[in-house]
Amino acid sequence: MVRIGKRIGALMVLIIWQSDDLTATPSHDVADERRIANCIRQAAGGQKWLEVTLWGLRDQEGGWIGAAVPNRNGSHDLGPLQINSWWVPKIAETLDRSPEDVRHWLRYDPCFNANAARWIFVAALASTGSYWKAVGIYHSPSSDRQKRYAASVADHLKRRFGKAIFSPFNAGGAGGVR
Repeated sequence: MVRIGKRIGALMVLIIWQSDDLTATPSHDVADERRIANCIRQAAGGQKWLEVTLWGLRDQEGGWIGAAVPNRNGSHDLGPLQINSWWVPKIAETLDRSPEDVRHWLRYDPCFNANAARWIFVAALASTGSYWKAVGIYHSPSSDRQKRYAASVADHLKRRFGKAIFSPFNAGGAGGVR
């Protein structure tokens, strides 16, 4: 009887811990937002067009430090740029680190999260040669969902940077996002 009680108690602690873990609420703490902004700048490596892109993804995703947002398919979107947990094994293998470490870093380290977002986007860009296709791939393997997502990111870019962001000669130095 005591053994069953301990198991139920341990199970309850695990359920409570996991539910707290999955329902972390967004933080709009100014210091966190500054950290995320610095990480996006760092991840872009001085390439203005890439920084602009990462901001578009960030604005679309709306994640926060510590986020683990459940999806209908059982995956989770992690951290500020909402990296899907589907990527965890691939990133872990690439870095020769444990999936648990990678998942933790994606959630709680905004610079690791921004660099993972850059890696996913740049890999998609290299494989497709299409900026907007790569933006869509960041979100989904489904072509229809990619198109809707890319259109939404474009709207976020216009709101943040103005319509001139899509000009090849824009004064903002991004070189135009097409």
